[in-house]
Amino acid sequence: MNLRAPQPVDTAPSRAADALSAEDIRELRRGAYELRKDVVTMVYKAKSGHPGGALGHLDVLWTLFARVLRHDPKNPKWPDRDRFVLSNGHTCPGLYSVLARCGYFPREDLWTFRKLGSHLQGHTSSKHTPGVETDGGSLGLGLSQGKGMALAARLDGRPTRVYVLMSDGEQQEGQPWEAAMGAAHFKLDNLCGIIDYNRIQIDGPLPKIKEIEPLADKYRAFGWEVFEVDGHDIARIHDAFVRCRKVRGRPQIVIARVIPGRGVSFMENDYKWHHGSPTPDQYSKAMEELDAAIRSF
Repeated sequence: MNLRAPQPVDTAPSRAADALSAEDIRELRRGAYELRKDVVTMVYKAKSGHPGGALGHLDVLWTLFARVLRHDPKNPKWPDRDRFVLSNGHTCPGLYSVLARCGYFPREDLWTFRKLGSHLQGHTSSKHTPGVETDGGSLGLGLSQGKGMALAARLDGRPTRVYVLMSDGEQQEGQPWEAAMGAAHFKLDNLCGIIDYNRIQIDGPLPKIKEIEPLADKYRAFGWEVFEVDGHDIARIHDAFVRCRKVRGRPQIVIARVIPGRGVSFMENDYKWHHGSPTPDQYSKAMEELDAAIRSF
């Protein structure tokens, strides 16, 4: 498949057009499922990893990188690039698959995931992996990092927008809310948070661990513009990002409701697949299901 590679734009505030065609949507959906095959293969070959979250948010992540984010794989440190922060760094197989598809490094590198000496470790490293902006591992820190980047871009007079993907479990911590309050105080309208709202975490279903609702109302109370979307509806995901860039004077949050393990029947909505790797039989079944989905597009 030959997906259109993202290209840098020197002056426009965003690459997002106002609407996607039916062919655009079909291409993006197909691409997200091809990326899901890479994620499952990475985790299978490594015999470890976190597939559930990565599979769940790939529709959001691929739409962002393919059609919204201003970035240049040939020049990863382009000063005016948009920034993407993966706060829930353990879901990095999804980000790695996207970065490889965009051309930041060869796709063959994906099969070295979690192996000694590989630049693709189990949590993101900005030192070793092209296209990765921050180190991931300790949950709850991404929004603070993104807030700092957004404020720096404003002070430097750059057109940069900053996107931060967080897990819903991180909303149980205090750090994101301190960052949310600060971002609203400084009116950082170049900051967009995204919540990977899959309702599971490592110890079980999120509501049983610590309920975070009413989540949208909380962000509104903190001074954010809130958008709620089906995180598997490409058109609505894209529309939310388009609307976010038009907001002035306040940060934005996209609450994307997703199915963890999306595309693999035995992983979907099962918190036990927060981490773990499939057996050979399970891997074959996953590939069959994902191939069938791809053929349907």
